[in-house]
Amino acid sequence: MEKSTATLDDQGNLCLGPRIIAPPRSISEQARKFLATPNTLPTNDEPPAHLKDAWRKRIARFNAMLEPMADQMLASAPATVETRTIAGVTVHVGTPHWMPERNRGRARIDLHGGGMVMLAGKFAMAGAAMAAVRTGCVAYSVDYRVPPDHPYPAALDDCVAVYRELLKTYKPGDVVISGASGGGNLAAAAALKIRDLGIPLPAALVLLTPEVDLTESGDTFQTNRHIDIVLKNGLPEMIKLYADGADLKDPYLSPLFGDFSKGYPPTFIQTGTRDIFLSNSVRMHRALLRAGIEVELHVWEAMPHGGFGGITPEDAEVQAEVRRFIEQHWAPA
Repeated sequence: MEKSTATLDDQGNLCLGPRIIAPPRSISEQARKFLATPNTLPTNDEPPAHLKDAWRKRIARFNAMLEPMADQMLASAPATVETRTIAGVTVHVGTPHWMPERNRGRARIDLHGGGMVMLAGKFAMAGAAMAAVRTGCVAYSVDYRVPPDHPYPAALDDCVAVYRELLKTYKPGDVVISGASGGGNLAAAAALKIRDLGIPLPAALVLLTPEVDLTESGDTFQTNRHIDIVLKNGLPEMIKLYADGADLKDPYLSPLFGDFSKGYPPTFIQTGTRDIFLSNSVRMHRALLRAGIEVELHVWEAMPHGGFGGITPEDAEVQAEVRRFIEQHWAPA
């Protein structure tokens, strides 16, 4: 991966060669502070995909760095989380301490981010708690298998298997599937595979800054390179590790290239103007519109990949829009 040449000066300005890019005054003070804070996570140290042991070590190191954040999320969320095995897959089930009566019998399946490679375990568990609280229903966070030991299609198969099994408990119209980043890839691909298998589609799909094009051919992989302070570059080696030699244009790997005319759930897509995956979202939106699928595209000012850290008014607005969309598309109580 290309090493980032961008730096932050003592005023919080992003310095990219001769360009000085200040946090815009069009966003909240909290969001400006986030943009002015250096990202200390190792996002530019991908080893070559064929070095499996090096990847195992990197994944373990990255996950360990984020465990304190996951612990904080679990401690602060008013929800209980239990780990179950569903269809042979590890799933963390989050139940909010309070839920509206109308949401009993409804469910959200949430697929964690991390490039389909990282953030399994504790972070996936925290995702169950957060999704349950934010949606006001039981949330199932699929702790899908990851590379290098379990490359494609293991993660996709796990997600589809869990959905199929949950249909023994829930009606399709009472289930939504969501995913962020790499989880957005899996959510979008799972909907295609669910349809192709003849399984009833979920009520809706929520794709948060999704990596739906593993060829990374969109414009903002160039224009937002190094400007996105969260994910400064694309994910070429991680993608090779996940795909394990499969054709990256296969719709189950890059759902952007799917045939949506055969049917697809109503879809909510979120991104930001500094998101390196902005093109993914824009192109997915257009592809769904061309196929006549109900779709909403929400683009937030100056937002990088994954939002502003979850603590800004903009982040709260994202979650409010997601909840509105989900409640709008669940079957009537």
